[in-house]
Order: sequence, then structure tokens, then C-alpha cells
Amino acid sequence: MVVLDVFSRQGCHLCEVLIEELLPLVRGRAEVRVHDIDSREDWREAYDVRVPVVEFNGQLLCQYHLDAEAVNRALSDVADPA
Repeated sequence: MVVLDVFSRQGCHLCEVLIEELLPLVRGRAEVRVHDIDSREDWREAYDVRVPVVEFNGQLLCQYHLDAEAVNRALSDVADPA
């Protein structure tokens, strides 16, 4: 299954909202893995004030707010790579 990585931090309201919106959007099409950036120094350095960040295969899809169009486009490209 396709994996979307969400980089967030505890207590981040924007992170909570983005995840709440993302889960129903990708249900059945992708697994969502949420990573707490404060659990690793390299993530904290990379994402500190940019959270939440959604990535697919290391590519930025959106940050701060959900870009449903970008997520849908990435998932449809996987389903139909032509």
C-alpha cells in the first residue's frame, strides 16, 4: 500500500486539523504514518516551524494546510502511472 508521511508535533493544532482532514481523504488508498518531529533531531531540524508536512516518496505534497488536490494527484499518479 502507498504510504504518506506526515511530520507533526504534539500539541500542534494545525497538525491535528490536517490529519483529521487527510485520513478520510485517503482511506483505502494510502496508509498514513505520523511522525513526531521532536522524537528525532534530524526531523526537528528539517521541519521545526514548518509542521505539519505531508510527503510522498520524499516529495513535499503540502505543509501547514492540507492540499487535497496535490494528495489526490499523487495518489492517482500511483494508481495510473501512465
